[in-house]
Amino acid sequence: QVQLVESGGGLVQAGNSLRLSCTASGRFAETYALGWFRQTPGKEREYIAAISWIGGTEYYPDSLRGRFTISRDNSDDSKTMVYLQMNSLQSEDTAVYYCAAGSFSREQLWGQYWGQGTQVTVSS
Repeated sequence: QVQLVESGGGLVQAGNSLRLSCTASGRFAETYALGWFRQTPGKEREYIAAISWIGGTEYYPDSLRGRFTISRDNSDDSKTMVYLQMNSLQSEDTAVYYCAAGSFSREQLWGQYWGQGTQVTVSS
């Protein structure tokens, strides 16, 4: 059973940075990718970034390339850590951020497993 647990959310001032963490444990396919989505009330969940579990190849949608960086650490056999470094945060980045694991195709991550989400609030 795959389990994803996010941490690192909170309140941050506009212009500052924040790093989110996701602890991924359990068995999932080696072809899977891990990544991040975000969602605000009344809007669809938005894909932010993904990284392959094997190889660590990073993927970003063109609309968000530049301010966000994804990385992972799978040196511990019992878990994989996935990070989302967010720089120059703006009020429109306020959302619940979700960690996800699943297949990657058609230039985006298709989440099969999800974390519970962590709130990020950017104050202006």
